[in-house]
Amino acid sequence: MSKSPRTVLLKLSGEALIGSKKYGIDKKVLDYLASEINDVVKKFPNLRLSLVVGGGNIWRGADYEKVGMDRSVADQAGMLATMINGLAIQDSLEKTGIPVRTMSALSNPSVSELFIRRRALRHLEKGRVIILVGGTGNPYMTTDTAAALRALEISADLLMMSKNDVDGVYDSDPKINLKAKKIDNISHLDALSKQIRALDSTALSMCMDNNVPISVFNIFNKGSLSGILDGNKIGTLITNDGEGVI
Repeated sequence: MSKSPRTVLLKLSGEALIGSKKYGIDKKVLDYLASEINDVVKKFPNLRLSLVVGGGNIWRGADYEKVGMDRSVADQAGMLATMINGLAIQDSLEKTGIPVRTMSALSNPSVSELFIRRRALRHLEKGRVIILVGGTGNPYMTTDTAAALRALEISADLLMMSKNDVDGVYDSDPKINLKAKKIDNISHLDALSKQIRALDSTALSMCMDNNVPISVFNIFNKGSLSGILDGNKIGTLITNDGEGVI
């Protein structure tokens, strides 16, 4: 990894926080994530790290739309779920000594700052980890799309997508097809054309148009977060040319 400051955005799925529980947040998962992130912050002192977290462990707007709820209302509830997750992660990170700021697309000044791009950049310059919650602040947008949008806004060099129980992109669903093969490198365009379900097409398109590489991996493979930033081939790397260089 370069010695110069580098900006990375890590997307965590809400479902990953469930852990051994059936619903909500597993404290052991929070402790594990805080430990992995703390290791990275210490190892790469010039790293500018931000996180976007989903809310699927608490609420999924698309599921409630299926049972008759207005999609905009259901998605707004999902945005609030991401705020709960963000605060839980904030607490765990702060207990390891990491300076953290939680910033939300929704105005809720009693628990988080409003996301303002210049303020977010200032936090990163000060060495703080920022947790970005509330999605994009708009319905019909996934938190994957929010991650891509925020990555562009903070000029991230790499968007890291930690997927639940998936260690990369496969040629078919590995949960269904036991012979599915993991793809080490692929271009944004090929990933779009193959309609890979592990990734949101809007997020992929945004990253392709703005030449932002995406690393798809499983953060619960211990050391994978640090390994990717060290330049090791872990998970799947998506680039404009489909090559294995970030």
